[in-house]
Amino acid sequence: MWNSLLISALYGTLGVLLSALGYKLFDLIETKVDFAEELKKGNMAVAIVVAGFLLGICFIIGRTVGG
Repeated sequence: MWNSLLISALYGTLGVLLSALGYKLFDLIETKVDFAEELKKGNMAVAIVVAGFLLGICFIIGRTVGG
């Protein structure tokens, strides 16, 4: 039981780290828009795009890491 719990925690941590890395890479590649600044301004369109991007990355990571 503890083994399964530890493995799940490790996969969860790996998923979160890879999601953050994916966002940072996307932010570095897309230089036309400063996502952090637009989010601070309250731009809902940028928020929806970033949310969709993060959901897509999380889905891919979840399918890859979780099996």
